[in-house]
Amino acid sequence: MNPIQCKMARVALGWGTRDLAKNAGVSPDTIARLESGESLRSSTNAAVQIAFENAGIEFIPQNGGGVGVRFAQPAGNKE
Repeated sequence: MNPIQCKMARVALGWGTRDLAKNAGVSPDTIARLESGESLRSSTNAAVQIAFENAGIEFIPQNGGGVGVRFAQPAGNKE
């Protein structure tokens, strides 16, 4: 997850930095540092990504069209 993906996922969920911080168990300042591109501990990045994934966000890797995020498909929905 890169800074842009973090911002995109947060906006998709309608979360402010405080909402994300609460769900990830980190401080709002940490979220601000992450979104500004500052390098953080891998465990901090993992906590933020897990919070997003638990909220239904899926991260899309670079695949020729650029990185992104989307809502994960609900279980059982094969469309």
